Amino acid sequence: MYSYNEFDEAFVRERVAQFRAQVERRIDGSLTEDEFKPLRLMNGLYLQLHAYMLRVAIPYGTLNPDQMRQLAMIAERWDKGYGHFTTRQNIQYNWPALKDVPDMLDALADVGMHAIQTSGNTIRNVTADHFAGAAADEIEDPRPYAELLRQWSTDHPEFQFLPRKFKIAVSGAKADRAVVRAHDIGLEIVKNDAGEVGFRVLVGGGLGRTPMIGKVIRDFLPKEDLLPYCEAVVSVYNLLGRRDNKYKARIKITVHENGIDEVRRQVEERFALLREQFGGADQELLTEIRAAFAAPDLPARPLDAFERAYNSDPVFRAWADTNVTEHAAPGYGLVTISLKAHGQTPGDATGDQMRVMADLGEAFSHGELRISHEQNVILPHVHKSDLPEVHARLKAAGLGTANVGLISDIIACPGMDYCALATARSIPVAQQIATRFDELKLEHDIGPLKIKISGCINACGHHHVGHIGILGLDRAGVENYQITLGGDGTEDAAIGTRTGPGFAYDQIVPAIEKIIGAYLDQRDAPEETFLQFYKRVGMDPFKAALYDAEEKQRAA
Repeated sequence: MYSYNEFDEAFVRERVAQFRAQVERRIDGSLTEDEFKPLRLMNGLYLQLHAYMLRVAIPYGTLNPDQMRQLAMIAERWDKGYGHFTTRQNIQYNWPALKDVPDMLDALADVGMHAIQTSGNTIRNVTADHFAGAAADEIEDPRPYAELLRQWSTDHPEFQFLPRKFKIAVSGAKADRAVVRAHDIGLEIVKNDAGEVGFRVLVGGGLGRTPMIGKVIRDFLPKEDLLPYCEAVVSVYNLLGRRDNKYKARIKITVHENGIDEVRRQVEERFALLREQFGGADQELLTEIRAAFAAPDLPARPLDAFERAYNSDPVFRAWADTNVTEHAAPGYGLVTISLKAHGQTPGDATGDQMRVMADLGEAFSHGELRISHEQNVILPHVHKSDLPEVHARLKAAGLGTANVGLISDIIACPGMDYCALATARSIPVAQQIATRFDELKLEHDIGPLKIKISGCINACGHHHVGHIGILGLDRAGVENYQITLGGDGTEDAAIGTRTGPGFAYDQIVPAIEKIIGAYLDQRDAPEETFLQFYKRVGMDPFKAALYDAEEKQRAA
């Protein structure tokens, strides 16, 4: 994985020193909060409901064990002993004191990390497939390209004050595990008819109050053209994007209002100029970056220990079936560590748990860990013979929940428990749903199902692309929860459809039970997933389950 060079180190240290001086001026009153706001946002510091919040970048979700241990130390020294992993593959600290933030940033710099461009109207943390470099269906590892994009976009002088924030995701596999179609720029590594590897480029995806699926602007882009083409897209957006209304300022609205054909015309025109200006310097840099992502040596080993445990221990078998994915290398697996223990806050990990994961990454995963946009942690290179020990150590740390991809593996934004923008609670709803279906012992019978919850219209919980999406809103001072069905964040991306009127806070869990009951009662076979069932039968069975009883009761 990539490590800071001398330039990176000097750049980050200088930014920390600048911000330390700015914090001192805010504390002594030389800067007002309004004056301080743009400065803190440039360094990932938000002001939330109860305290400041520091958002730390984990570029394309890749961490080494020392970095994870440092995150644990920061959580315990300057926060409340835990961190929150987010849908942008970042980590947030929800309770830092302002005076301590520069020290936190210095501690991050000690291990090659920072909080730059995790906020503000700029190019945010570049995300990628959390199975990158290990997935069996991968065409090429997308992380070198994500790192190239990170270096290009960091402090780019033209793109520090865009009309709105700008998000890029990169996927290198046939299956989209990075939700590229819901990003401002989505990049898919593909092969053309000649067998050449390049990118399919999508623009104008995004969720929030106006959810849209990205549109293809280039079917095939040669790999060497990646940076000039992305710069052309962002340059055109910077000129065309609206600044009169922040709700209409994202590139998805720019594409919608101008049309994809006109945006494509302007991008191609700009690209023709930029391509000559780059002159191949980016390819020299990419060659250096690629060397940092060389695949680890994965020797063949016997599988006896795995097979014994799998055949004799049903708890281990359930965990291996749900939380372990086949690796590109025979005999190895990708281990997804669930941060969704039933009743716990989705995405939270304590300092002790972070150290356990760091130790496991060091001992069993060739020094690598990944953060997924689904708020879990991945050990990407574990031999199956080591899985019994990995599972035992995870269980001892409260990290052995066998629920990845099931109904309790819920994405949830912080909601009204933390966020100043939220209009409803997300975390308690996720906890109650997970606890209820654990009590019912149904989640393995239900099978693959993605629930995503947002506490406001900004959709940080990705509810639009949940198989079941839940959106919490304020209705005359009362929390009201809308439900959508049929969303999909994969290569078959779709925006969910509303079921109808929303539900009160104390009605939302029973409503989810009714939806699941309709699915279980009417599916063709246990192999038919919830999403397959919805696509086959549509909304009617769910509407009947949710609303017909209420209609009959009112009629009576």
